[in-house]
Amino acid sequence: MAAAKERLGIPPVVVLCGSTRFWERMAAAAWSETLRGRIVVRPDVDMKRPRQGYADAVAVKTDLDALHRAKIRLADEVLVVGDYIGDSTRAEIAYARELGMPVRFTHPEVDAPAPASALEGAAS
Repeated sequence: MAAAKERLGIPPVVVLCGSTRFWERMAAAAWSETLRGRIVVRPDVDMKRPRQGYADAVAVKTDLDALHRAKIRLADEVLVVGDYIGDSTRAEIAYARELGMPVRFTHPEVDAPAPASALEGAAS
């Protein structure tokens, strides 16, 4: 995919990861990365702010996690936003690293070891 992106002149793709409690920080990071000439993908559903569209929050969360892993596979690098790393973000970091993807942090001090099973169920 990297060769095709280069041949087509597609700019680097960065995926934002992190807790949705940092929604505003993610917007700021997206702004900054876009101005750096990068295509930004990020979570677009905040499960902490319920809205219409999902009755079974557990099923939706599972589907959104699979979708976000697909976004990670699409990207050239990951940018972790915020000064807190929860279980989901920790698993996303491990997944990206197992794929050999570069991972940057807005707060590098939160970079910590990840769970061993990050690639489980990732064939989506």
